[in-house]
Amino acid sequence: MKLDDFVAVSGLSGVFRINTSRNNGLVVEDLDSGKSKFCSVRKHQFTPLGTVAIYTLEDTIELKEVFVKMKNLKETTPVVDHNSEKIVIQEYFENIVPDYDEDKVYVSDMKKVIKWFNFLDQRNLLEPSDEEE
Repeated sequence: MKLDDFVAVSGLSGVFRINTSRNNGLVVEDLDSGKSKFCSVRKHQFTPLGTVAIYTLEDTIELKEVFVKMKNLKETTPVVDHNSEKIVIQEYFENIVPDYDEDKVYVSDMKKVIKWFNFLDQRNLLEPSDEEE
């Protein structure tokens, strides 16, 4: 699983693959249609998924590790919908990352993680890469 290739773009739903970067923005590829689109830094903010981490009581845990846990526990603990009630999302997230820092990790952050996971998992983009195996 190589999350460094994927980016979330403010104002656009879903996750995109980075094609190339320019000094004034990024050219991103829509994962469904395969079409490329330029996103300006003046209009959008970018969140590379490879740089995201979740605060824990001790330190942080990389998003990649959270996704691996979610994928491994998918059979026993099904992934909740990101539009579920607050308490349902918190209970699910506590099963995945039991020691997350409740003061720093908000429900909106949990929703993003769940939304990103579902988006990538539905497209079979969370398979381990050859180097990881």
